[in-house]
Amino acid sequence: MNNNPLNILVAGGAGYIGSVVTAHLIERGHRVTVLDNLSKGHLKAVHPSAEFVKGDISDIDAVRRSTAAGIDVALHFAAYIEVGESVGNPSLYYDNNVVKAKCFIDNLRTCGISRFVFSSTAAVYGEPENVPITETAPLEPVNPYGRSKLMVERILDDYNHAYNFTSTVLRYFNAGGAFGVYGEDHNPESHLIPRILNAVLAGDTVNVYGDDYNTHDGSCIRDYIHVSDLADAHIAAAQYLVNGGSSDCFNLGTGSGFTVFEVLRTVEKVTGHQVAYQITPRREGDTAALVASHDKATRILDWGKTLRPLEEIVESAWKWKSNHPLGYGE
Repeated sequence: MNNNPLNILVAGGAGYIGSVVTAHLIERGHRVTVLDNLSKGHLKAVHPSAEFVKGDISDIDAVRRSTAAGIDVALHFAAYIEVGESVGNPSLYYDNNVVKAKCFIDNLRTCGISRFVFSSTAAVYGEPENVPITETAPLEPVNPYGRSKLMVERILDDYNHAYNFTSTVLRYFNAGGAFGVYGEDHNPESHLIPRILNAVLAGDTVNVYGDDYNTHDGSCIRDYIHVSDLADAHIAAAQYLVNGGSSDCFNLGTGSGFTVFEVLRTVEKVTGHQVAYQITPRREGDTAALVASHDKATRILDWGKTLRPLEEIVESAWKWKSNHPLGYGE
């Protein structure tokens, strides 16, 4: 197996997951170019050893500058991720997550790049029939965010057959935690763990969106995965493609789910602070339970044999938030 240093393009590398993946890649000796328009990302989140190109993935000139030194594989993190926002403004999501993603893929092909790791989502499954969810489950997203990701998956499947453009599609469940100086700083923040931690720091109340789901305590169940474990999966997926792997899709989760109230109690345990909360109406587009089976990723990518638990996710996120109460401050 070839494990030589790779030249990797990370689109969206100034964002949360992209910045952590970049840091892990550089720690392992790979050479990274970050392409980001900074509309959502933070310049301070770009690793100092990465080459940075400010530009949009749909801009062929920016992609040419990013790939001028030669790129073995491109990673895509440059998507909008807010389910509620996608419901209220689907045009924004179809433009950024589908149209621009297709432009990016075509730009990569123009530049001679034919390997691609795509950040997809558990939202492509919608309301699953069974949990844990396997990759063969029906793909029936219930919100524009999930539909936008599924559309790109379909594009990649067609491009694989027509152009030999190979890709690994990674369907995330709920990323959390931090890695060193790289953490989660969204505006607005919709992810549960940082919302709770922000409330703890500010002495605010956390909104729990619905307590009438068909779960054991009425709140949503999600599968929380440490962002560093996600980084390991991206590195494995990139190496898989470079070693001649064929196009495929993989779930990235832990196989265990936690309700909102269980996450609240974990935060209380880690921080030593009681979390005040109030029940509010469900968010449109939310599903009751999303938990992954990662057996396929373990079998093919050799990933997921040891995954960090929820408490460690919260501990790393709390440490980062405590040291960065204003996020990156940009």
